[in-house]
Amino acid sequence: MSRLHVTKDFWIGALRAEGPTFAAAVAEAPPETPVLSCPGWTVTDLTLHLAGIYRWVHSFAGSPVATAPPARSQRPELEAGTTALQTWQQSYDQLMTLLDALDPEAPAWNWAPQPKKAGFWPRRMAHETAVHRWDAQLAIAAGEPIEAKLAADGVSEVLDTWLPAGRRLNHGPWHGVVQLTATDAGQDWFLRLRGEGVALLDTATIFDHDDHHARAQVAGTASDLLLALWGRVSFDTLDVTGERALLGGLRTG
Repeated sequence: MSRLHVTKDFWIGALRAEGPTFAAAVAEAPPETPVLSCPGWTVTDLTLHLAGIYRWVHSFAGSPVATAPPARSQRPELEAGTTALQTWQQSYDQLMTLLDALDPEAPAWNWAPQPKKAGFWPRRMAHETAVHRWDAQLAIAAGEPIEAKLAADGVSEVLDTWLPAGRRLNHGPWHGVVQLTATDAGQDWFLRLRGEGVALLDTATIFDHDDHHARAQVAGTASDLLLALWGRVSFDTLDVTGERALLGGLRTG
């Protein structure tokens, strides 16, 4: 893996681009429009879900300590006379004000096996917003790919954060190395699956293990790779060779 260099400013920039695009898609859709990529959800459900995440992160990410916050409630209640989009916009604006001023090295709780630093949250919110922007656009038949560099970092986030934290969609006895290639971002990832365990391999050290050969290879745009990892599109839409069954161990959600 040769991870692209990204910073807080990159993630804030992504949020500034993806947030308004999400809002524009929501504004175009009738509130009860189904979100096909989130079965059982309407556009209103999606909008309040994202607003709730923003509010939850806002409640603790700026705290001077890294203690765990109360569990997140599923969605905020709408105030009388307020729409879901207005609730989302208020939550987004408050979060952006916080993240703009946030020192990435300051202490902040997160749920991952990573240092408890505030820099976790601009990254997490950028990818949460980008994927849900895609969901919202799909609801109006206007889904646009996620920008390549952002999507490549999103793939890295799934592999270095979600899967090591045990946040897999499916659990199973997978064993073997999987190679992912983002054809438009010039980036490869090698992930070793060991039952419930996972290890993201550095290409500089991958040959230190006897069983280094990838048993499954997946190639496609960074956006399609990310959306496949999140279950938004099928791995069948990508170029897959080798043991397809291993790909079940890569999905998060």
